[in-house]
Amino acid sequence: MDTYELLKTLHVIGATVLFGTGAGIAFFMVMAHRTGDAALIAHTAGVVVIADMLFTASAVVVQPITGALLARTAGYPLFEGWIGLSLLLYLVAGAFWLPVVWLQWRMRNLARDAVARGAALPPEYRRLYHIWFAFGFPAFAAVLGILWLMVAKPEL
Repeated sequence: MDTYELLKTLHVIGATVLFGTGAGIAFFMVMAHRTGDAALIAHTAGVVVIADMLFTASAVVVQPITGALLARTAGYPLFEGWIGLSLLLYLVAGAFWLPVVWLQWRMRNLARDAVARGAALPPEYRRLYHIWFAFGFPAFAAVLGILWLMVAKPEL
């Protein structure tokens, strides 16, 4: 396997992890939230925070590195055409993902506190959940756009 194939493989794995972890986290958080069970939400959000830090954050670091090296190896200009648009969408995804990480952490803590007090989830939890849910759409759309650009490589 030559350098380009290795970089491409690592880049595709990173994209898969980014997409898959994002979709999985969203699914499990929504399903836990639907129960209204503070203990289940606290547990699920705890796992989600760990998964986001382990998998998503790792992929977030690997993607621009492997992408830049791939572009250089293939002779593509880094800030033009479909790669430039991919980078812009990457920034959009990141602008929504970073607050989501904090929101998940905060929702986890609110759910844990509710469990410890034997109380219902506070209104702040629901407010944060709605923001978290809304932020998922542009982040997910940006990642889908990046994946399409990576595959199609359109002339822009």
